[in-house]
Amino acid sequence: MGALYWRAPTEAELAGTGLKAKHFTAPEVELWPECALPITIYSRVSTQWRSSAGGLIGLDYQEVHRELDREGLEGDRREEVMAGIRVIEAAALAQFAEASS
Repeated sequence: MGALYWRAPTEAELAGTGLKAKHFTAPEVELWPECALPITIYSRVSTQWRSSAGGLIGLDYQEVHRELDREGLEGDRREEVMAGIRVIEAAALAQFAEASS
């Protein structure tokens, strides 16, 4: 999940280390075909988070289901894609929590 939210360190963060941001390249990710649709749908809804006083709690599933409907997904295929989105959602939440600590 880190690759999706990866960013190079800023020059300020690297001050005094002798390194430059240009020394850090984005990770290359090999995408399995069965993961393409969950990632595509997640990308479409990646700004649609539910939150509470404690921070983000999860994706707005109403928006997720709207995208699943747009793709015409039904039955087992819909459940398979939704399971993939849930894995991405959990990893994103963990990444956000780590970044905020």
